[in-house]
Amino acid sequence: MEKSEDRRIPAEGTSRPECGNTERRGIRVFRGFDALPRFVRPVVTVGSYDGVHLGHRALIDRLTAEARAVGGESVVLTFDPHPRITLGRGEGLRLLTTLDEKVALLRGLGVDNVIVIPFDRTFSALSGEEFARRYLIGKVGAETLVAGYDHRFGHDRIDCDRLAALGMRVIRVDERSVEGEHVSSTAIRRLVEAGRIAEAERLLGHRFRAAVQETPATAETACGEKPGVSGRNNE
Repeated sequence: MEKSEDRRIPAEGTSRPECGNTERRGIRVFRGFDALPRFVRPVVTVGSYDGVHLGHRALIDRLTAEARAVGGESVVLTFDPHPRITLGRGEGLRLLTTLDEKVALLRGLGVDNVIVIPFDRTFSALSGEEFARRYLIGKVGAETLVAGYDHRFGHDRIDCDRLAALGMRVIRVDERSVEGEHVSSTAIRRLVEAGRIAEAERLLGHRFRAAVQETPATAETACGEKPGVSGRNNE
């Protein structure tokens, strides 16, 4: 197992990233798709990445390696608020990381860019192919997609192989397990809820600090819009 390492920044109350685009010690953070630069040969991945655990780390390591190999930039597309909250399935959901902590962890793994997608009703209505054509290709210019072994896109849950037909190179990363135990944000949350913090940290690969929690009643996006309903996305 990889040596545990705490790459996170402390939670700061209920603070959220400011609206607009920012740069944080080598990582650029963009809110939405309206003011993106022209990325150099972008290698992208999409997901909630709550906790940035060892399974996520394996995927991000492949992302950054592929970007280096082609002389391009690594781009992580993530969501705020969490999809389960906007789907109305967020009751009792205890997030493992705030958005600030997630960005800090991704920065520590060498990611070049993060695009935070405001997860609302409009976005939820997109099919996987619409999302790929309009945003991954049309806005980001994605050439290569790195995805988990079971990742699917859009409300119609299309397989990554369908995206390859649109001209993107698709790289799948196998399931990650630690001592025979599947690594996922859901599994780690269950360990945390049971008070088994040491076991949770074993799957996270870094120390756990309770994140500021969001609830369906209080969650807002960074710009203050109330979240809507959206399609499923991998954690």
